[in-house]
Amino acid sequence: MAPFENMSGESRQEGQVPEVTTRALREQSQRDFELDFLGRVLERDPTHVGALRAHAGNLAATGQYTRALQADRRLVRLLPERPIPWYNLACSYAVLGMIDPALAALQRALELGYRHYRHLLRDPDLAAVRRDPRFARLVRRF
Repeated sequence: MAPFENMSGESRQEGQVPEVTTRALREQSQRDFELDFLGRVLERDPTHVGALRAHAGNLAATGQYTRALQADRRLVRLLPERPIPWYNLACSYAVLGMIDPALAALQRALELGYRHYRHLLRDPDLAAVRRDPRFARLVRRF
């Protein structure tokens, strides 16, 4: 039977299981596991929206904001008429201190129907944006 190629590019015979110690699995957090797993899913299918959403959230939760921003940009390209990806994009811009693009993305989210105002007013990711006077005008407008 032909050998399989695993994710690291090594080949193995069918039926062989890659050697992974239980200790190594116990030491890996759930989030680390998901980052690795979803990263592999996205290598195979970069347009897998569910995997991309979860991956972006995990990246942001682990402080990998630049990578989360890249994932959020991809989600907006895949789902341009959905408000949540735009809101998440605004959050990614905001935590990176990119206020103008954050406000533009937030405006687009609101235009598309984002209406979770309580969350919007308390989300710690948007703290830098809320200090900008344009934020209050934007929220009042919607």
